[in-house]
Amino acid sequence: MEKRKLSFWEIWNMSFGFLGIQMGFALQNANASRMLQIFGADVHELSWFWIIAPLMGLIVQPVIGHYSDNTWTKFGRRKPYFLAGALLASVGLILMPQAEIFIAFMPALWVGAGMLMIMDASFNIAMEPFRALVGDNLRSDQHTLGFSIQTALIGIGAVIGSWLPYVLTHWFQISNQATNTSAVPANLIYSFIIGAMVLIASILVTIFTTKEYAPEELEQFKEEQAHIEALGEAREARLSDVISDFAKMPETMRQLSWVQFFSWFGLFGMWVFTTPAIAQHIYGLSIEDTKSADFQSAGDWVGIIFGVYNAVSALVAFALPFVAKKIGRRKTHAISLALGGIGLISMYFMPNKEALIFSMVLVGFAWASILAMPYAILAGSIQPKKMGVYMGIFNFFIVIPQIVNAIIGGPLVKYLYQDRAIFAIVMSGISFFIAAWLVLKVKDSKDR
Repeated sequence: MEKRKLSFWEIWNMSFGFLGIQMGFALQNANASRMLQIFGADVHELSWFWIIAPLMGLIVQPVIGHYSDNTWTKFGRRKPYFLAGALLASVGLILMPQAEIFIAFMPALWVGAGMLMIMDASFNIAMEPFRALVGDNLRSDQHTLGFSIQTALIGIGAVIGSWLPYVLTHWFQISNQATNTSAVPANLIYSFIIGAMVLIASILVTIFTTKEYAPEELEQFKEEQAHIEALGEAREARLSDVISDFAKMPETMRQLSWVQFFSWFGLFGMWVFTTPAIAQHIYGLSIEDTKSADFQSAGDWVGIIFGVYNAVSALVAFALPFVAKKIGRRKTHAISLALGGIGLISMYFMPNKEALIFSMVLVGFAWASILAMPYAILAGSIQPKKMGVYMGIFNFFIVIPQIVNAIIGGPLVKYLYQDRAIFAIVMSGISFFIAAWLVLKVKDSKDR
């Protein structure tokens, strides 16, 4: 027997928690650098604080993947991790913009960095089981659709999270300026609280509407026999098995690792340095200006253009399965990455903030493909019993490039780029082009 073919809306509900996860993630991406600068971080120090994010992914995702593969409870297999991650992430979302309330115990900058760590660890706890759930519940011929729907929901959530501070200020007249009681504007504080509430609600939608296959049901499916054979070992499975699994990763996964490296090296540079780059290059502010009205406006505009690339990705995600069916997943991913590279490099040449919208439209094509195509290619090369742990190990190739960029990004901006953060964005565009070339060398089982 085969797994039941799920309807569009069943897959939508199964992935709906990603909307909340990505809303919180988008709030972090668009505003963490801004808040860290408000708390006192220099531009060339930003990437060092952001190193917390990939380090949490490096540690947490494989561990969560291992245990979620080997967990069977009355609440399900992946669901307990969704809920735990959402609850912890909500704590970080609420407290990061309010780090100053802990100033009696330690500097706000360090509290903010700590909340960033909690958020990232928690997002990772929730995110990896969601990726694995697609492999668990969907037939192989629905994998591309499943990951594309996830990408669409990621885009929708990210648009809401990215635009929320701007909307609260310009539609609801909530201030985006510092006050006597808080250096972080009220629109950011309220945005993060709303993000925490949406995160919990969206996770609950998935938990209450999605059924996971129980062990006795898995016995009916040929492709899932490996799961059943592993159940006896699961009680005795050791965390050290992750190391041996890493050494035995499929060839396709090894090839994709280099594509992921340059893709996420570029993304990390964009997330960390877009706010100072736009503040300096478009608004003409000095590197020391981190609290003026223009700096806050630049930060709000970063949220708008980040929302643009996420909105485009949500739309493109629905087209990806059809394009991939026509020209193959590798070519689809290569073209998308190249468009993103053009978009990032073009930011250097844009004459005003409105023109940056065009740049981010192109980045949206790359983001949609990055969130779907590598996972669709990978899922077909992984043994079912190792779906969770290999999705976690695959995260190594997302976090390692971010760690590398975090270490060298700051010194590059300070010494090579002479504190001009816009050149970090240009480097991200070049990195996308390298990834586009490398993906054409990947062996995709679907193409064969």
